[in-house]
Amino acid sequence: MPRTRPPYPEEFKREAIELVRLTGKSIRQAAKDLGISEVSLRNWVKQADADAGRRPGGLSSDEREELQRLRRENQTLRMEREILKKAAAFFAKETDER
Repeated sequence: MPRTRPPYPEEFKREAIELVRLTGKSIRQAAKDLGISEVSLRNWVKQADADAGRRPGGLSSDEREELQRLRRENQTLRMEREILKKAAAFFAKETDER
């Protein structure tokens, strides 16, 4: 089973991103210096660029949160619609039998 860690604090992420940007170190070297995964640091830098509008086509954090909220809402509405369809069919059948 893979080892899991608690999420890194936001302040640590911001400082790691600044380290990459201000020092000109590669993501690989900065990640090694900080003792974190290169993939994690690369994802943090990408997301920070998207949030700042420097990365075309990427979703900002706010847009990503809104998308998740809308997907959950959509799923709920689909379930409610299915329940209502079944209820309507049940009551139509009950009415026809009388």
